[in-house]
Parts: sequence; C-alpha cells; structure tokens
Amino acid sequence: MTTADRPGPTNSLLDVAGIRVGHATRRGDGWLSGTTVVLAPDEGAVAGVDVRGGGPGTRETDLLDPRNMVERVHAVVLSGGSAFGLAAADGVLDRLATAGVGLQVGQPGEVVPVVPTAVVFDLGRGGDFACRPGRDEGARAYDAAVASADDVVPQGVVGAGTGATVGGLKGGVGSASTVLPDGTTVAALAVVNALGASTDPETGELYAARFCLPGELPAMTRPSEAEVSAHRAEADAQLARLGLRPGTATTIGVLATDATLTKAQCAKVSGIAHDGMARALRPVHTMFDGDTVFTLSTARGSVPDPAAFHQLLEAAGDCFTRAIAHAVLAAETVETPAGRWLSFREAFSSAFASTPAT
Repeated sequence: MTTADRPGPTNSLLDVAGIRVGHATRRGDGWLSGTTVVLAPDEGAVAGVDVRGGGPGTRETDLLDPRNMVERVHAVVLSGGSAFGLAAADGVLDRLATAGVGLQVGQPGEVVPVVPTAVVFDLGRGGDFACRPGRDEGARAYDAAVASADDVVPQGVVGAGTGATVGGLKGGVGSASTVLPDGTTVAALAVVNALGASTDPETGELYAARFCLPGELPAMTRPSEAEVSAHRAEADAQLARLGLRPGTATTIGVLATDATLTKAQCAKVSGIAHDGMARALRPVHTMFDGDTVFTLSTARGSVPDPAAFHQLLEAAGDCFTRAIAHAVLAAETVETPAGRWLSFREAFSSAFASTPAT
C-alpha cells in the first residue's frame, strides 16, 4: 500500500463501475443463512478464480481456467448452505436468462448465463439443519442487486455471511476498495466464515487492522486481559464441543477491478487475494476450509503494464485483508437455538474505550 492509495467513494465493491451487489438474508424460524449475488455488467466480466483449502464447495470454476473457452461471466453467487447452497445459482440463472443476459448460443434471446458459485458451511446454525438457501434465495439476492442503490453494500450479518463464524466470534460480509494513483479501482467483498481466528489469541487485537488505511476503522486499543482470556476460553470450549469436521468453515469472496485483464491475470489477482486472507486469518486454507476467491475485470479501463499490474496485485491483497476487517467489525452478536456467537465489538468492548485497557 502506498501513501497515494485511497478508498473509493463507498469503500466497497460498488466503486468498480458496473458492479452491483444484492443480499437475501434469512433469520429466525430455524434460519440463519443467506445468499449474496455480485452482478457483472450485462456484457459480462472477464473472470478468474483461485480455490484453496481442503473442503471447497464450488460450481463453474473449471470454466474459469485460462485454457478454457468462455471469457466472461455474468454474475458470481456466494451462498450459505454448504453444498445445498449451490442451488441458489439456479435462481440467478433464471433471472439472467429472462433478462436476455448470458452467452449467446442460438437465436436472439437464447442465452446461457455463466454464474460461478461458492458456498460456506452454516448448516444448523439457525436451529434447523434443513433451512438452507436455494433457488428462491438466489432470485431474491439477484433482485436486490438489480434494485440496489449505488452508494452502499450492506455488511455484517447479511447475505452469505448471515450464518458465518470466525474463530469463535460472529463472522459476516465485509467490503473495501482502493483507487490507485493512475485512477484504477480495485475492490473486494469477503464472506468470513473461517475455522481460524481473526484476532490474536494473546492480545485480542484484530489481525487485519494494521493493513487498513488511516482513519478507515474506528479507534481501537488493545482489549483488556480479562476479555482476551474469556474469549480464548469460549473459543476453546466451542472447538471442544463441535470438534474438527471437514468442510465446516470457509472464507469466500470477490475481487473486482476496472482494469482490462486477461483470464490468467484475473487468476493471479485471486491468488494474491488469498495472501490478503492469510494476513487477516490464522490458520488459513486448512483442510476444514474451502477458501475461494473470484476476480472480475470489467475491462473498462486501461491494460496495465507490468509495473501497473504489480501495483494492482498489491492493492488486491490489501483490499481483501481490509474487507475481512470490515466483516468482523460489522458483525453483530447472534443467538439462536443452536448457539450464541459474540461479535468482536461485544467480546472486546474495552478495545473501543477512550483510554487503553489494562
């Protein structure tokens, strides 16, 4: 990050012109889950992906291999519901096809939308294992994206982050952006549902905070030793109660830029976003996570030379780290029949005191 970097007007994925975001959120009556849709411009966006960890849940990621034919995607779906949540993409395909948006495969109007998808595990966290997103939630999130204003991305316990947890705390959705000195915009949206922690177990400090821009986060001090000790005990108790089960975590997200990139370059950006994830979560990319990051290039800006692409990559990693910070700070405490997950703000309330805690 350079001193010339600055956030975009909304400090979110919406700062990349043509990108829209919508959430479908289900809470109560056994639900604690949802779906998030990132809509590309109607002409689509060049896309790449990088999938890591031992338990991914994805759809249409092979299509994004630079060796394969299709260049552009029309939306990305991020959803709760584990493998069941992949069905949320069906509702988005239906909506896009009805709108005539997709890969032209025949006569006018005969299109196949390209909608890569990734999911997080949140099954049963609302109290009912059978309450998981599907076609209806995908359609609702698409409708929300189409109707959304261009000035805010709802963050925290919304959409695909509704049932998310992170290291014993409540997780959620976060977003951030950077405008580079040449005017290129890079932005990230993260759904934080990691097995690993977002805070230092010894100090309670947010790992991602040091990578955020000046003034971007609320003023925070080191939380009290009592709060740190209490959270460590609670996190250990949760782990002892639930155990390590394959595929029960995962952090997923989307990077977007207006720079004109190839599919291979988009895949490289996604890989660097994982580096940003590794700065904000520890451990990361475990066998119990299925961490996945997509990158979208709207190709409305210039083609970066090697130096400019290097700067874009650096910003991409930082943006993803910052998006994780916003997700953790925006999350609120949630209690359901299945459990209670404290927010960072409640677990470490002393961090927001006007004087340093002791």
